[in-house]
Amino acid sequence: MRSEPYDVLENGAAGRLPEQMVLFTHTGGESGDEASAEDMLIPFAFEEVLCRDVGAGRVPPVLHLWSHPGGVALGLRDSKLPRAAEAMQALEQQGIRTAVRHSGGAAVPLDAGVINVSLLLPKPAGKLDFHDDFRLLASVITEAVAAGHPQAAAQIRAEEVTGSYCPGDFDLAIGGRKFCGIAQRRQSSAYFVHAFVIVSGSGLARGERIRRFYQDAADGDASLDYPCVRPETIAALAELGGPSSAAEFTAGIRQALAGRGTCLLPAELLQQETGYSLRYSDPQVLEAALMLRERYAR
Repeated sequence: MRSEPYDVLENGAAGRLPEQMVLFTHTGGESGDEASAEDMLIPFAFEEVLCRDVGAGRVPPVLHLWSHPGGVALGLRDSKLPRAAEAMQALEQQGIRTAVRHSGGAAVPLDAGVINVSLLLPKPAGKLDFHDDFRLLASVITEAVAAGHPQAAAQIRAEEVTGSYCPGDFDLAIGGRKFCGIAQRRQSSAYFVHAFVIVSGSGLARGERIRRFYQDAADGDASLDYPCVRPETIAALAELGGPSSAAEFTAGIRQALAGRGTCLLPAELLQQETGYSLRYSDPQVLEAALMLRERYAR
């Protein structure tokens, strides 16, 4: 049953962020992207390790901004479709990396025009309502759009977009066209809430890529349980009157957090002050990627 549309600006400011967060960035060819280009699970493994460290108190809460040069991240159900292995191999032969992710949801394409935004937070005492976390991240993303494009931000609604890839109650859309999806993963002492935000490029082309994947992976069997993707339901923010580049959008994210009173400490400064460092190429990240592959592989 679909939820009612949620006006993110009208109901915004949901939840509070910590006064200080550490900023890790892997976008636009910055250091570490080379490793993830070869193994698409690296960014997810990086966050798995980082989340453990947040829960253990070794590092403050984290904002992680990252992109991938070209890949498709599958949900666990996607990987169990009858011809999923062949469909994944066909993407790999086109130079499109594939992986099965552990944060829930269904297949999504990742590329330089898609910015991934993750909040890694210690788990509070008592019951954790994931809807509150989804609302929080939806509000932050909307505020980031509003930083330079208030008219576009005023039109953002959170609701499931029928026909989109990886549909969910907190799809973010303008005019019924989805540009963002949100997922969450919990550990024993910390958790992260994650969004993929389509900033630039063609939403239609990305939708068509995922539609073809499902067509191939399901071997044409429409009775199987997978999203029925209609490419026209997907759009980039640049196509919807929002920010037109990754740099503009990530600057908006920083501005949104500053507006909420959150100070962002660059990871490099954290290392100088405390000695804490974590890179895509670190052994514990590579080990976590191997673990994720073994646990979630088809």
